[in-house]
Amino acid sequence: MAGRPRKERHAWNEPGHAHFFTYSCAHRWPLLSSDRTRRWVIDALEETRHRLEVALWAYVIMPEHVHLLCLPRRTDYRCESILGSLKRGVSGHAKQHLVATGNREWLERLTVTHSHRVVFRFWQPGGGYDRNVWQNRSVPQLIDYIHGNPVRRELVRDPLEWPWSSARFWEDGSGPLKMDPLEL
Repeated sequence: MAGRPRKERHAWNEPGHAHFFTYSCAHRWPLLSSDRTRRWVIDALEETRHRLEVALWAYVIMPEHVHLLCLPRRTDYRCESILGSLKRGVSGHAKQHLVATGNREWLERLTVTHSHRVVFRFWQPGGGYDRNVWQNRSVPQLIDYIHGNPVRRELVRDPLEWPWSSARFWEDGSGPLKMDPLEL
């Protein structure tokens, strides 16, 4: 009996192209609903920025997914490495927290057997969504789309009210994470 075909994600690692990423929690569960888990995402963004030389332009952390607009500064980058870096740290912190607090229910929910291995799966399998961005005119539209996510979901009335995005940074320089200058 054949299993479900796995959705294939194609990444184009083109020097000078920005990337619009979306990656989701396992089963689209709202695992990013607490400030603690959102802070882990912020830390992973900062770590990835420095370690893999990625310019961060915009982000929003929603309860069950993350949108990110970034520009790899290396010419030999790999989208898979960037996404792996963004996800790995959050997943590791989540597992450590569940073990430390003895939360067996969520440890079991997030543990799956994959290719005969038992793995902790905080994030949806696969690479998520990745769109190359190479034209300056589409950058402001994507940033507005990213910042508008909490408004469309009716979590806030104005993007500036959502503390877990770069909207406030672009408005007044505040927020949990500094963004890099826009360049293409």
